[in-house]
Amino acid sequence: MNIALLVGLIGLLFALIIGYNIIVQYRGRIESAKKQETAKYNAIIETTEELIGNAHQFPFSKELLLCLNQRILDALRAISDLVPNNKSYEQRMINMQSQFDQLQNNYAGGDSTSFKSPTNDQQAINMLKLVKRLREILRAEHKKGRVNTQVFVTENARLETFQIRINIENVIKRSKDAISRGQSGTAKQLLKKGIDALTVKNDSYSNKARTHLESMLDELNNKSKKERDDAITEEEKDDEIDVLFQPKKKW
Repeated sequence: MNIALLVGLIGLLFALIIGYNIIVQYRGRIESAKKQETAKYNAIIETTEELIGNAHQFPFSKELLLCLNQRILDALRAISDLVPNNKSYEQRMINMQSQFDQLQNNYAGGDSTSFKSPTNDQQAINMLKLVKRLREILRAEHKKGRVNTQVFVTENARLETFQIRINIENVIKRSKDAISRGQSGTAKQLLKKGIDALTVKNDSYSNKARTHLESMLDELNNKSKKERDDAITEEEKDDEIDVLFQPKKKW
């Protein structure tokens, strides 16, 4: 066999092997990228479903529920485009669209539930984390153009009010607990922090809450003043008794 032909065939074989490996690696990178993107969208779906699961514990408006459901629907569409052969995502997308339409057309209005004040610090922390996550998602969806500006402004302000309310209601509870334990100094510090936090707020809840906190603080201050006055009066009585019963001088 001609040596040049043999060398050429060997070179061609190597070229085919290298080309095949490049194609395999390229396809591998594409599949890896698809898996990463799918995992990202699945995480979005899971976390959003988790948030919606709190709708019976915390007041969700129709607009907020629509925003969250739309987020899930968009994530399902993205996955369906990435893995068109997976019919399970297509069916989930159909079900989600039906749920979204039902919510949009037949929602009774108002919040999903009434606001419930936190009963302890841990519950307050969990509620604050929930509000923070909801505000972050609302902001992200607005930046993507999926939530119009008017809805964003209204819902963001509403969630901010809940954030303040959770903090203040927890301050009131902790103050009352401190008072019942006789820790008036701790209660005063908590009340002052609450009042300071509400100083820059001018909504209906904040104004009422500030008045309530100030009333509690005034009551504590008056009680402390009375206790001091009573202590002084008692001390003066003791002094008078000491004068009456002190040894008489002999002249």
